[in-house]
Parts: sequence; structure tokens; C-alpha cells
Amino acid sequence: QVQLVESGGGLVQPGGSLRLSCAASGSIFSIGTMGWYRQAPGKLRELVADISTGGNTNYADTGKGRFTISRDNAKNMVYLQMNSLKSEDTAVYYCYSSDVVLRGSRFSYQYWGQGTQVTVSS
Repeated sequence: QVQLVESGGGLVQPGGSLRLSCAASGSIFSIGTMGWYRQAPGKLRELVADISTGGNTNYADTGKGRFTISRDNAKNMVYLQMNSLKSEDTAVYYCYSSDVVLRGSRFSYQYWGQGTQVTVSS
């Protein structure tokens, strides 16, 4: 009923930048927090950043000062601008949306995207 599709991943050199995008589609009435997690090989999935409907942001220490999260509520999209990328940022990045209320429903759900690979290497 709801799909989250990420785009913008790829291979970038250390010090470079990437902009990830995530589009939520389906019979959506409203979305609460949207954000990004990442998972590197052999590691647990970890929060990168999230943003509330009102624009309040929260960043993991690893991305503070380098990453910027933003969203377009009208388009149900969330973005992650990543600058000064490091090799340790290499991971699969997952978009998520929480407190998603579907049209005609009084329940809320959480949804995840399939992930997009970010590789930082020279």
C-alpha cells in the first residue's frame, strides 16, 4: 500500500558529496517522522538522521556538520545531503517513514525502503 523508493546512491571519492532522495507513494493521509538509517557490512543498522513533520531534525554524531536532512511534505519526500564523505560512510542507506496514516484508516504504520548503496572509495 505504501512504497518508499530511494535514489541517489553510488560511488564517490573521499571528500565528495552525494544527495539521497526518498519518495513515499501510496494511499497516504499523513506521515510523521521521516529519516535515514544505514547498515555497513557486519554492523548493525544505525540511525543517520531524522526529521519531524514540522522540520525538527536529529542527527547521529557521525554525520553532524557533514549531513543535512530535509523533507518536502507536499511531495512526501525526504532528502539527505552528504558532504565530506569518508570511507566509513560506506553502507546501504535506508529511508523510513513512521506514523504513516493511510487514507480511510485510523491506524499508523512504519515503512522502510529497499536501500541504496553508498560507496566511498578512491
